[in-house]
Amino acid sequence: MYFSFIIKTYLMEIFLEILKFTIPGLIVFAATYFILKQYISSQYDLKALELRSKYSKDAIPLKLQAYERLLLFCERISIPNLIFRLKTNAMTSIELRNAMIISVQKEYEHNMAQQLYTSQKLWDILSLAKNDVISMISQEATTIGPQENANQLSSQLLNKLQVGGRSPIDVSINAIKEEAKIILNV
Repeated sequence: MYFSFIIKTYLMEIFLEILKFTIPGLIVFAATYFILKQYISSQYDLKALELRSKYSKDAIPLKLQAYERLLLFCERISIPNLIFRLKTNAMTSIELRNAMIISVQKEYEHNMAQQLYTSQKLWDILSLAKNDVISMISQEATTIGPQENANQLSSQLLNKLQVGGRSPIDVSINAIKEEAKIILNV
């Protein structure tokens, strides 16, 4: 009995000696772990911030070029510019209508990649403007005979623009400018 008491006491002393070294070691390990974890996390956040900053510096010129292209797109599909570029004296109204619609569609397809740099809302506005221009051309062309002179269609389209007020192209141009202002923080 006495012998078992001595063994238990001896084992208890060994256990306490182990705890004297283990507990401080575990505390140092836990403190080191949390400090390193926090340090690595802050370094990761810093690198992510640097990458975002670099990306935004690289992306702003690309976005501005896209907005420039889209402004040019709007100007090229405006009805007065289409008439000026495409109409000839020998054209019939149906030929002018077809040439204008094809030109608008080609301009749109040529600028489709620009939607990477714009918001979905702006791209939807531009798509609606394109569709409105095509619709206006088709609608006015139906009121004129297909073999009539293109001058009649062009004057009717220009009159419709003057009477109609704000054109879809004007709305698109303003939307492009507003989104560019956001990018430039103006």
